[in-house]
Amino acid sequence: MAPHDLRSTERFSSRVDNYVRFRPGYPQEVLSVLQQEIGFGTDWIVADVGSGTGISAGLFLKNGNVVIGIEPNLEMRSAAEQLLEGFPRFQSVTGTADNTSLGNQSVDLIVVAQAFHWFDPLAARAEFLQIVKPNGWVSLLWNLPRHYASPFLQDYQQLLIDYGIDYLKVRALTSQESAIEVLYGGTEFKKFVLQNEQQFDLESLRGRLLSSSYAPTEEHANHRPMLEKLEQLFDQHQNDGVVRFEYDTELFLGQLSA
Repeated sequence: MAPHDLRSTERFSSRVDNYVRFRPGYPQEVLSVLQQEIGFGTDWIVADVGSGTGISAGLFLKNGNVVIGIEPNLEMRSAAEQLLEGFPRFQSVTGTADNTSLGNQSVDLIVVAQAFHWFDPLAARAEFLQIVKPNGWVSLLWNLPRHYASPFLQDYQQLLIDYGIDYLKVRALTSQESAIEVLYGGTEFKKFVLQNEQQFDLESLRGRLLSSSYAPTEEHANHRPMLEKLEQLFDQHQNDGVVRFEYDTELFLGQLSA
């Protein structure tokens, strides 16, 4: 895992319930892009590295793919196994980006969804080169809140800056082009931006906030003030009892050079 945070494999352990209930899925257009760009099919074997609670794996399982979820965090991995127990093509594996435990040249597509910023890109690259088939592909995928899109999302981001533990640090890492370039090793990759959205009432907005790794936990001095401020923001921006939470779903796609 990434050297900047040695606890990155554990920091979601207490947030699993909120993560499962309130984190966004991924738009169906992700599959359309993969089909159009690389001929992605239902017979492809997918390794979902950093698979978390199974949100991204579900997209590919519903497409009919075999999906191997690689996740180091016990609580998140257990949640995925429960969520996806109805999909016989799902395999759950304990592992990390630099030690997946998968066999050489065993998968057609590696997917990293909302997890790449926790990886050491050079170590992940070495592992990915081992497990992906010749001419296989690597896709990075994440939902980024469109903080520029509305006054509510602008105020929400300021809330994270004011009360979050290390929000700006995590935000800076999420879409770091230099790390992406290291992973792909100088080969050309493409970037696609898709639209995604959730709508929240106050309770679900609170759960969405508390699912974030940088949201202070109950024992932290910022926890209660942050929730009080969140309620003020909701009251200010809600329309018919909900707020819109818009995302840019960024999708990177390429192959790894040896």
